[in-house]
This record gives sequence, C-alpha cells and structure tokens, in this order.
Amino acid sequence: MTRSAREVAFDVLRAVDESEAYANLLLPRELAVAGLSPQDAALATELTYGTLRRQGTYDAVIAQAASRAVDAIDPPVRDALRLGTHQLLATRVPAHAAVNETVRHVRQTAGAPASGFANAVLRRVSERTADEWIALLEGAARSDDERLAARWSHPVWVIRAFRRALAAENRADELDELLAADNAAPSVTMTALPGLAEVPPGAEATGYSPIGFRLGGGEPGPMIAASGGRIRVQDEGSQLAALALTRVVPVRTGERWLDLCAAPGGKTAVLAAEALAGGATLEANELSAARVGLVRDSVRGVPLEIPVSHEDGRTRAGRGRYDRILLDAPCTGLGALRRRPEARWRKRPADVPALTELQHGLLDAALDAVAPGGVVAYVTCSPHLAETRGVVAEVLHRRDGTVEELDARAVVGGISMRPMDLAAAADGGGRAQLWPHRHGTDAMSITLLRRS
Repeated sequence: MTRSAREVAFDVLRAVDESEAYANLLLPRELAVAGLSPQDAALATELTYGTLRRQGTYDAVIAQAASRAVDAIDPPVRDALRLGTHQLLATRVPAHAAVNETVRHVRQTAGAPASGFANAVLRRVSERTADEWIALLEGAARSDDERLAARWSHPVWVIRAFRRALAAENRADELDELLAADNAAPSVTMTALPGLAEVPPGAEATGYSPIGFRLGGGEPGPMIAASGGRIRVQDEGSQLAALALTRVVPVRTGERWLDLCAAPGGKTAVLAAEALAGGATLEANELSAARVGLVRDSVRGVPLEIPVSHEDGRTRAGRGRYDRILLDAPCTGLGALRRRPEARWRKRPADVPALTELQHGLLDAALDAVAPGGVVAYVTCSPHLAETRGVVAEVLHRRDGTVEELDARAVVGGISMRPMDLAAAADGGGRAQLWPHRHGTDAMSITLLRRS
C-alpha cells in the first residue's frame, strides 16, 4: 500500500515516541520504502523534523486547546495532533487540509470518538496564528526561561546550560540566536577525503573546513556511491575536529594514531586519509558491537589497513603508546539538536553526572596511552560546561604539570579557510567551541592536550 508524506511522517513520529527510534536513521529508510516523489519526500522530511523540533511548544498549545495535559492523551492521537498542529502553525498547508487529513488518520488508527476529539482540538488550534499562540504561552510563563522554552521549544534545563556556556565566552546575549538556529533545518555538508577525493566542479566550498563542500542541489547518495566512500556527508564542525588533531603539528612518518570512540566513523575516515598521506598508522575502537560495522564501512575508501576493535575505551587505550589519540567522547549530544531534534526531549539533567564520570575515565585512559609529547583531542558534540570545561579542568588539576593544554582556537583558526569567530573562554583555556548560530556547524567542543 502506498503511503502519503503525512503518513510517513506520522509513522516515524510514532516510532520515535514509542520505540525511541532515531528520526535521522529511520526516516531515510521509510522514504525509500514508500517510494515518494522528491517533492513528497521533502514534505515528509519537513513534517517529521519540524514537528520534533517544535514539540515542546506544540504540546503546550495542544494542552491549552484540549484543556488537558498532553500526557493524558492517547499516544497515537497525541502524535497525530502534534503533526496536525505543525501543519497549522508552521507550514503553508491549508488549514482545512491539515485538519481533515489529521482527523481522517486518527479515525483510521484510533476510532471515531478519538477523531471527534482531534477535530475539536485542531479547530481550536486553528483559531490563532503561531505568533498569537506563542504570545499566549509566554504570558503564562513563570520565568524568563519558561518564556524562552515556550518560544523556542527547548527544555528549560537545556536553555540554562546553553546560557552558561555562552556566558563563559561573555556571549550570553546570543542565546536567542542559538535557540533559533537549533530550530532551523541544517544544510547538508559533504567532505572530500583529503588526498583521495576532490571537491566536485560546481559545488560550493564550505567557509571553514578545507575539505568540505555543499551541493548546489540534488541528492548526495549517487555521488557518495560513485566515490567509493571517499566523499561522504559530514558536518563541517566534525571535519574541523578531526583536522585539529591531524594538523596540530606536522606528521612524522611512523606515528601511531588511535580513534578511541570511533562510531559512526566520519572522523575516523578523515583521520585515515590524513594518516595515509603522512605515513602514519591508525587504529580504531568502538564499544558498541552494533556500530563497529559503521566504522569499518566508513574507512573502506581509504587504502590503509585500519584494525577496528570492539572494547571499552577505558581499557582498550592502554595497549600501547600512541602519538595522537582522538577521543570523541560519548556525551549528551546537545550540540546536534538541529540534526537529532528528538534528543532535546530525551535527555535529562540526571544524565550528565554519569556521562561526565565516563568522560573522565576515557580521557584519563587516553592520556595514559599517549606517548610523551603526544596529543589527545578531547571532543564532544555538546557545549555543556560540565562535559567540556569541567572534565578538562578536573583532569588537568589531577595531572598537575604533566599535561599541557594547547591553544585549540589557534589550531582550528589556522586550518580554517577564512577567519573564525572563536571566542576566548573567560577561564583563559584554549578550548575551541563551535556554534550553530555563529558558524553554521554543530556545537562541537575541541580541546587539545599534550602529554609533557
């Protein structure tokens, strides 16, 4: 049976809600199975990601229109209402079509009584514009943070974490810009592995990464397949994080490198190409057995033997002495909310202590495994200060005088194709923090540590 764009979006929303699926992994598969036209696939993508990004705001609107908490609404009906509300408040879909299609879908999946309820709620939603609803929600907010949560659809604890991270750069006034950028669809950024692929003619080079580009249009899949894995989709911030390690100092022939937490393998592929060019060797490790295959697949286009192990990085690192180690640490992922919008609703403040404990352990293991004079790149796709500045400060304190923090901002700035606005940290550290609103990248944190 063929499915419409709305039905594909609804099915993905249900899987995200019910099974904790990842939209960025599931949606492409669902689009392929549905066989939608390019226009309908684009609509399904916008409906899925737009609904997930604005879910917090839509839940507050639905609660007002339904006169009940959204948690009290049957989950399939709730997801349909979220999708319908997004069409009403944030798309050009005619209001009657948004209401009628949503009601029809609810009738098919949940029965006539539920469809009557959905019809009443969505007609109340349609009585106000998006700006009018946001003004109503802001008026009911009990604090500035709740007001921002209503307008920008972020949990309050995330808003506070972002404010603290920006304040650490004396840039707290950029908070609204950051929250707005999180709700914008990111452009697709590609990488051409250095020494193995060239930026295609007609493609637009990225502003910062020397190996990045953007397509003028069309799907990247055919180009990726034709390149044999030497051209791939990768955020520009991820490219810069890998290059910061490979280009911090010139590569000496025979160096040993390790990617300690390698999946899904985008940075591993860049490391592999750079290792090949410089005469270094590379090993990779990944804790998750399900993701080891992703790492192996990521480096298939690089003619270099790259052993991939499946172990806990806290014990794997100690096997030998390495000259460079990339630690792309497990983290909250708050820096990638544009690409993984459901993450903002899944993560909790209680997740942070366990993650920082793991990050401490991994960074200690990496520093123990790097040879004297060797460099560890500690990278997180999160700007949360507990995961970035806090982890590094604690490790530096405990290793008094034996580890030196390098100026990652100068390294990244030296790699960049044009000047970058990399704000100095108030604590005087050398960490480079990238931002969606400032650089158009994920909020990648890059710290470079050298063992004395």
